[in-house]
Amino acid sequence: MVFWEGYLSDDVMGLIAPVVVYWLYAGVHHMLPPLEKYRLHTKKEFAAKDVVPLPTVIRGVLIQQLIQVITLASLTYLFDRSMLTTYRVVVQPSIPVQICQFIVAMLVLDAWQYFVHRHMHTNKFLYKHIHSQHHTLEVPYACGALYAHPLESLIDTFGGVVCFLISGMTARTGLYFSSITSMKAIDLHSGLWLPPSFGPFQLIFGNNSAYHDIHHYGLRGRKYNYAQPFFIFWDKLLGTHMPYTVVERPKGGYEVRLLK
Repeated sequence: MVFWEGYLSDDVMGLIAPVVVYWLYAGVHHMLPPLEKYRLHTKKEFAAKDVVPLPTVIRGVLIQQLIQVITLASLTYLFDRSMLTTYRVVVQPSIPVQICQFIVAMLVLDAWQYFVHRHMHTNKFLYKHIHSQHHTLEVPYACGALYAHPLESLIDTFGGVVCFLISGMTARTGLYFSSITSMKAIDLHSGLWLPPSFGPFQLIFGNNSAYHDIHHYGLRGRKYNYAQPFFIFWDKLLGTHMPYTVVERPKGGYEVRLLK
């Protein structure tokens, strides 16, 4: 039993939930008390490196989410238009089956993201005209996690569709997965090195805020750590992994240092 049962179909809720979860989770990060002792970059670095105004970033993320909703709604409508207009009860598989589906979806999404993301960097045209928009946030922060070119947004949306189809998820399981993926993207871009009790994603996954921070910060880092959002094995297998350590700054906060 879920709170929207009887009011909205899982397919419609699947369009709404990831957007709502994104802004709630990002909002929590931005409304937290000052967390300077957990930040990977100082305020001075943030001011010097990030030249895109916050309203522009918010507008860009909303455009991306609109593209995702329209694309997914269109695909759902083409597949079976009644899925968006008729409430139906779908029997969920067992918890172990859903866990297996989650694992399959994570592996598929990581493969999609790694190879698309890496190609966006190695192809100079694609980087200059598309992916560079995301890297204008050289010091990443929570609500800018999905700030990207509209075409990149569309490509990422199709990656999510592929995960859904290959894993065999129901619409309800799919909305859980897409919501968690939104939260994981925010975690990667939060710029915070939180203790495990506050940042469970960083405890569970090697692909954490420090790992992805390397990829964002500086020209050298952009050649490494393409993997996202969950695992790092593609980087290790294909020679794009950058080892690092996180050390405390003398005046508070943390710093990511490269080890090669």
